[in-house]
Amino acid sequence: MATYKEIRGTNIEVLASDPSNPVEGQVWFNSTDNVLKGQAVTASGAWSTSGSINSARDTLGGSGTQTAALIFGGQSPNTGKTESYNGSSWTEVNDLNTARNGLGGLGTSTSSLAFGGEPVTAVTESWNGTNWTEVSDLGTARNNLSGAGVDNTSALAFGGAGPNAQTESWNGSSWTEVNDLNTGRGYAAGFGTSTAAIFTGGLPATAVTESWNGTNWAEVNDLNTARYALATAGRGSTTEGLAYGGYTTTALGNTESWNGTNWTELADLNTARNSLAGAGNQTAALAAAGSRSVPAALVSENWENAGASQTRTFTDS
Repeated sequence: MATYKEIRGTNIEVLASDPSNPVEGQVWFNSTDNVLKGQAVTASGAWSTSGSINSARDTLGGSGTQTAALIFGGQSPNTGKTESYNGSSWTEVNDLNTARNGLGGLGTSTSSLAFGGEPVTAVTESWNGTNWTEVSDLGTARNNLSGAGVDNTSALAFGGAGPNAQTESWNGSSWTEVNDLNTGRGYAAGFGTSTAAIFTGGLPATAVTESWNGTNWAEVNDLNTARYALATAGRGSTTEGLAYGGYTTTALGNTESWNGTNWTELADLNTARNSLAGAGNQTAALAAAGSRSVPAALVSENWENAGASQTRTFTDS
């Protein structure tokens, strides 16, 4: 059998951290993690484990992309902590002004909105890349709600525990109540924009999905796996999205892709969990924190679609 050196012309490197730009076929030993790793092309899309967050928690908010994300709030215990992600590691930044969990979150790593939450509140805060500033409250205080929007100047807040069917539109300075969901529910997830959004899942465990056209909600095709406390990615689109994690009678790793009409099952998360934060889009998503029943998770994972280059950890199994 040929050795790695005979195939590649070099020995396996021993590195304290993963290389910043590995190439396909490269293999190295990470001496910090004490594992063998390599770079390969994904065949059908897959999740890979990334850097751990600093503060374990669940029921938190998330925003941004896979390589520039923000997570904020959550519980274990109730917190206002905010962390920024650069694609591989997390850095603690300035806290929310109001500590809470079960809040809605959307936007980018430099322009985010956090609204509602538990204890039940209408508080809304805007992130400018450095600090959170309290702005106008939601019209209806609620927790475990969802949202959609590309930044903190235009957004949609919908649903909530109760169940709640109310939808509110944000114009950068105030909230306005618009038409309700067809099926009110909390612990669900949404993605898209203030004029074109998707809302899916919820408590009690459901597969119901609704689409917003800027005026009304319409029921569309269901998820394959009914669940609540899931995360989604699909910033800026209602035709390309991802739903992952969640809970029924146990924490789930199920991942599904939305093409504007139907949901399709894909590869599971490496760590099944619920009440996690999501960011990114259908081709490059982020799953951060959450609950594996107990305790809250530190783990974050990156999703890459088929054909993307991905770092793999090799095991003897």
